[in-house]
Amino acid sequence: MKTKVKNSILAVALACFALSGCAKKVDIEAPATLKSALESKFYIGTALNQSQFTGQDTAGIRIIKEQFSAVVPENCMKSEVIHPEENRYDFTQADQFVAFGEANNLFITGHCLIWHSQTPPWFFVDATGKDVSKEVLIERMKNHITTIVSRYKGKIKGWDVVNEAIMDDGSYRESKFYTIIGEEFIPLAFQFAHEADPDVELYYNDYSMTFEGKRSGVVALVKSLQEKGLRIDAVGMQGHIGMDYPEIDEFEKSLLAYAALGVNVMITELDLTVLPHPGGHVGADVAQTAEYKQEMNPYADGLPADVDAAWTARFNDFFKLFFKHQDKITRVTLWGVSDGDSWRNNWPVPGRTDYALLFDRNHQPKPIVNLIINEATKK
Repeated sequence: MKTKVKNSILAVALACFALSGCAKKVDIEAPATLKSALESKFYIGTALNQSQFTGQDTAGIRIIKEQFSAVVPENCMKSEVIHPEENRYDFTQADQFVAFGEANNLFITGHCLIWHSQTPPWFFVDATGKDVSKEVLIERMKNHITTIVSRYKGKIKGWDVVNEAIMDDGSYRESKFYTIIGEEFIPLAFQFAHEADPDVELYYNDYSMTFEGKRSGVVALVKSLQEKGLRIDAVGMQGHIGMDYPEIDEFEKSLLAYAALGVNVMITELDLTVLPHPGGHVGADVAQTAEYKQEMNPYADGLPADVDAAWTARFNDFFKLFFKHQDKITRVTLWGVSDGDSWRNNWPVPGRTDYALLFDRNHQPKPIVNLIINEATKK
């Protein structure tokens, strides 16, 4: 009898626990991520390489899905990859990238339609190797932009239409687009992109955007597009920053100057290098290269604690600035997922070891990640 009574009491107790509210429900909140913490502020994005959007880099993919709300392709939509020959497009990688973004409900930016670098040589020459006429190059631009933008209409939400066309002094870069067509190539590019997808956002993107000369040049460019009635939704300020450049006050001054034009500001291609730059250059011109020297790779075996702490503080100061102006910023995008992915390891000196991103080579979050989350969520 005692056993039956005990069993009955146990059954009643379990029923009470499960059904009658005898026990309090325990809510377990998922840990905050960059994506969740920044949801009400701006998109937090990252650039994807081929190993990520094709499913090979599983550790990187885990971070992307957990931490980021936006993606941009590192290389697969640049002209040399997507349009290697005049009458041949290769959408293999671009399609995979877009499919990855859609499958994971990410804001997808296309990068980039017109850029002087990584454009195949055929784009500018005829069968004899001579520069094509203005009319031919405009037609090639139109076909290129129309074909690509139309293919991803409704899928890609914003395009870097023109990339790095203004020099640090505010003058136009003397690219083949400029020397053959003239200043007109930029408004034409925006016109063609809008005609191909009237709903997609259109951006101008450049580096060293804190220099006074470039600031003035980009402001003049945006105003000229607006005066022509052309759509431009945002200016992309590339965030290839170092430990002593740019000055945060100058960065803020430029941010406010671009926002004053009535467009949004995006912080693009963000990374923070701790490595010295040969010659003291502070830009991001991919054409700059330098020979490897051991003294230019001072942290091959890891960052000293004091350097690591300074790096964290520097990055945190920039994110505080972004939060201060969150009403003007629509997206902040890191140029890579983890340190091992960063182009900084190979530019301008190949074969170095840099620590430029938010996640380390083991795909673990650095202390800066929690600092960003805490700053974003504090009351």
